[in-house]
Amino acid sequence: MNFLLFRLYAPLVSWGDVAVGEFRPTHGYPSRSALLGLIGAALGIERSDEDGHRELDEALAFAVAVYSEGALLRDYHTAQVPGAAALRKRPHRTRADELALPRHELNTILSRRDYRQDALSIAGACLRAGRTAPQLEAIRAALQRPRFTTYLGRKACPPALPYSPQIIEADSFRAAIAAAVFPTLDELPLPATPVRVAWEDGVESGWPQSFSVPRKDALRSRRRWQFGDRIERVALIANDPLQEAEIEESSP
Repeated sequence: MNFLLFRLYAPLVSWGDVAVGEFRPTHGYPSRSALLGLIGAALGIERSDEDGHRELDEALAFAVAVYSEGALLRDYHTAQVPGAAALRKRPHRTRADELALPRHELNTILSRRDYRQDALSIAGACLRAGRTAPQLEAIRAALQRPRFTTYLGRKACPPALPYSPQIIEADSFRAAIAAAVFPTLDELPLPATPVRVAWEDGVESGWPQSFSVPRKDALRSRRRWQFGDRIERVALIANDPLQEAEIEESSP
């Protein structure tokens, strides 16, 4: 089996989780939908191209080796927005158009948004059985020179290191990582062992499963931003010192 491996690191990342009301949480590592969106942007698939996103979704299966989930950062936001009545029959193609109203017609909304600091993962993609497109080589080339700007969860989270995509032929995701070579910095060496690994059906992980959980990140409609449940399999391997420090600080 061929695996396309690529590195995900930034000072801030935010892997969207189920959001309710004004709270926008982040998962500890990339969702399936986030990886599809990143690859779709690199390939130049337009957001409105429902067929293009669906073809990508049906072709690829993912695994993620998490070397650090990073430390949690919570950001408190206030923003001005016009009411629905004020926007009726008014063109508002840009943010400036939205705010071009008398002050008394603008409302204030509050939100809390979560990020992860210094999170590091290696993602792996492989073609599902019977699929031949898109070619992994085309995705690898696109990650080296993306057509659209890519980011790690939110537009405020650009990658801080190259993705360094590479295609490895191996019997498992674990064996592929062992054979891969990622350029390192003195300040950010790749740890010898991930703290956890997550994968979905269609991927041979090479790690024993610790448990499985449902995750609402299976693409249903890109145009309508609709997602469904899938089963994610997880192997717990080691403790993350950043996570331990975070838990200790929050303990009474």
